[in-house]
Amino acid sequence: MAFDPDKDVVLKQWKCDETGLVISINQYAGGQPKLQIGPRILKKRDGSDRAPVRAGRLSMEDVLWLYDIIDAVKDELSALTTPQ
Repeated sequence: MAFDPDKDVVLKQWKCDETGLVISINQYAGGQPKLQIGPRILKKRDGSDRAPVRAGRLSMEDVLWLYDIIDAVKDELSALTTPQ
């Protein structure tokens, strides 16, 4: 079965303004919601968004931002998932 982008739904998303890192909770084809780290959306010099790129390795700024929001992410993901 090939990936179908129409079946991929973003349920919740957070973006770090400093580094452009995006964290999201996604659900594919009615399956269990899962956490996605990335992509990274950087800014052009004119202030507009560039094309998304892979998150790659996380900087200290990324880690500190993730640490600050991890409880909100955990609570949101817990509310959206069903016990297995």
